[in-house]
Amino acid sequence: MSGAVRFDASPGTRARRLAWAMVLYTGVTLSLLACAAPATLREHTPYNHFALQAEAWLEGRLDLGRAPPGYTGGNDFARYEGKWFVVFPAFPSVLILPLVAAAGSAEAVVDGRFFLLLAGLAPATLFLAMERLRQRGESRRSELENVVFACLYCFGSVYFFCSLQGTVWFAAHVVAAVLTALYLLFALGAERPLLAGACLGLGFATRTPLLLAAPLFVLEALRATRLPSPAGPGLWQRFDVGRLTKMLVSFLLPLGAVVASMCFYNAARFHDALEPGYRYLNVAWAARIAKWGLFDYHYLAKNLGVMLTSLPWLPAESGPVQISGHGLALWFTTPMYLWLLVARRWTAVARSLLGCAALVALPTLFYQNTGWVQFGYRFSLDYTVFLMMLLALGGRPFRKAAKAMIVFGILVNLFGAITFDRYWKYYRVQGDAYSVVVAH
Repeated sequence: MSGAVRFDASPGTRARRLAWAMVLYTGVTLSLLACAAPATLREHTPYNHFALQAEAWLEGRLDLGRAPPGYTGGNDFARYEGKWFVVFPAFPSVLILPLVAAAGSAEAVVDGRFFLLLAGLAPATLFLAMERLRQRGESRRSELENVVFACLYCFGSVYFFCSLQGTVWFAAHVVAAVLTALYLLFALGAERPLLAGACLGLGFATRTPLLLAAPLFVLEALRATRLPSPAGPGLWQRFDVGRLTKMLVSFLLPLGAVVASMCFYNAARFHDALEPGYRYLNVAWAARIAKWGLFDYHYLAKNLGVMLTSLPWLPAESGPVQISGHGLALWFTTPMYLWLLVARRWTAVARSLLGCAALVALPTLFYQNTGWVQFGYRFSLDYTVFLMMLLALGGRPFRKAAKAMIVFGILVNLFGAITFDRYWKYYRVQGDAYSVVVAH
């Protein structure tokens, strides 16, 4: 028919990539809905801090205006000058605010279901980022291999169990994962400076360590503006300075605006632009924070031990297997990470990704908490997107060993997705120096 719009989904087209992204989002979301606890899908979680914060804003308050609801157990709220505050970075509260406004109260919003429905966006966007590198000739992976890596990200890493929880700590990881994947998509080749800066800023307003991923865009901008024939011997004569400046300003404007907003928010609540309120948390380990601070070298050994050496007890006192409340080692839940030790290719973008992953990982390695209570090392989700991109760029083919590692990782994380916060007999959450009591 003349004038009809034709949908072209042939290989290499934008429509095909978007179609695959939609398939990934739909498949992941349906799988997560099937694995989720029924209560998560029909009622609010016991730790709906983001919805409670949104409710307080709608009442014209920065603090809760009252003590936290009894169902929260007072878990991870700050008390300052006689008032109660939610200290977690605020962007997830912004996202859920329209639902709270429409429902009339925080308790009327099924927050876990809301964040679960967002979870499929991260693997879908990661696929688009991998495809962008393939289209530019920087990745040798096929379209199908990129689909596999996107699925591995969701089902073969701790993202699987985190995306099913919906509670404040895990919901933040889901929102941050989506924003990190979007940042990566927009930062590659420095093609979308304004959007890259906005996504990174909002990522910072969700998970603070993500701010340290900013060098990725800067390095990509330098690569994109490097002149094939330098105009002179000086450093800046090797780049198109005008274009580079425009890129960096466009990137920094939204990023700076979000960071400044968060500083004003802190100052309005705690009279200190750099104080988010964690020092005032009403938690069991307040004495530890008072002695060593939130970040200190003192915590490094414990965090590295969890990240690299924590394994399940086989057999355990209460059954065939039991997992520490600190979670399992990163390489155990995602053995494909061992592939990075034998990567065949280290391109310029791969080196940038590795550097940013290391920078983002640093704060949590020196943080006073390991991520307790968890199935696997959840803080790794701050940089899992970068690690998956590195795996795709590494160049090693999918042979038997790689396929076995993928299957093992999916099975391990399926166990965590089904058992965490449902079958506590498989977890040890008491009797540890960093432990808290978890109701069974």
